[in-house]
Amino acid sequence: MKILVTGGAGFIGSALCRHLVNKGYDVFNVDKLTYAGNLQSLKTLAGKQNYHFYQLDICDSNAVFEILKNEQIDAIMHLAAESHVDRSILGPSAFIETNIVGTFRLLEAARRYFEKLDHSKQKTFRFHHISTDEVFGDLPFDSGIFTEQTPYNPSSPYSASKASSDHLVRAWHHTYGVPTVISNCSNNYGPYHFPEKLIPLVILSALDEKPLPIYGEGKNIRDWLYVEDHARALETIVCHGEIGESYNVGGHNERTNLQVVESICDILDGLKPRANGKSYRELITFVKDRAGHDRRYAIDPTKIMTELHWKPQETFDTGLKKTVQWYLDNKWWWQPLKERAKIA
Repeated sequence: MKILVTGGAGFIGSALCRHLVNKGYDVFNVDKLTYAGNLQSLKTLAGKQNYHFYQLDICDSNAVFEILKNEQIDAIMHLAAESHVDRSILGPSAFIETNIVGTFRLLEAARRYFEKLDHSKQKTFRFHHISTDEVFGDLPFDSGIFTEQTPYNPSSPYSASKASSDHLVRAWHHTYGVPTVISNCSNNYGPYHFPEKLIPLVILSALDEKPLPIYGEGKNIRDWLYVEDHARALETIVCHGEIGESYNVGGHNERTNLQVVESICDILDGLKPRANGKSYRELITFVKDRAGHDRRYAIDPTKIMTELHWKPQETFDTGLKKTVQWYLDNKWWWQPLKERAKIA
């Protein structure tokens, strides 16, 4: 099976590429290589005959079409996106261009390619759009979880742009017959996570003996999913998901932001104690909450678990310990990023 992955040099995309290549799929990675794209995350795939990289903007519909046609692609897995909420608040235009316009142009390339396939190829072709639980908006602390039927109610420019792209994907299926499937995931974490995100930012700040910033009172809740579990889910969906359907992918791991940071501190206390003998928890500091900060996300993965027989292999505790250990062991990967972006 030949799979085109957009955004394959990003955090989730690179995990997906590593997983698919190691499973024997032919993978064609299309990535523009913006600040969050890092080919070092794909270093283990160097020299693999079933891995191919194209530096390309998904907004270039004709170039994408040529790859689809020349490589005779069987499925598209679309992850290319601007994804950081704070950045979307400061500069929303890039999110509109990549997440909405880029998805539109990718869909048009896919439609053009799909319409030229013979009937047998059309029956097996798939366009898998990977999205986020943030499209569903804010949840009260004491009720409900996101299901596939939850109405969209995005709060930030980022989540609004992803909601828009989800709607485009559904429209291209219903209007033009493009065989699409959508998945919405909870917060991912794990190896190769860009250092501006909460978990790697806290790990690296702690190692530098810097304050560990937490928005507000740290009571905001997220559902966490280990990125390699997500990669397995995505493979399952693209191969076995029902056309026109959507699947929520989560880990049943709700934690407050404060609990996440405290857990990282406790793991570091055991793996790399501070020179002064104090706990890393003493570095925790509370900062002004960000604008429009959603209180809680929690996702119900029952559909993918019962219909497609996927389930996460990692708990939050086991996955977080693996993640902290990975950052301790792989300074070669994160140090250049940290210096370039002046993070932590």
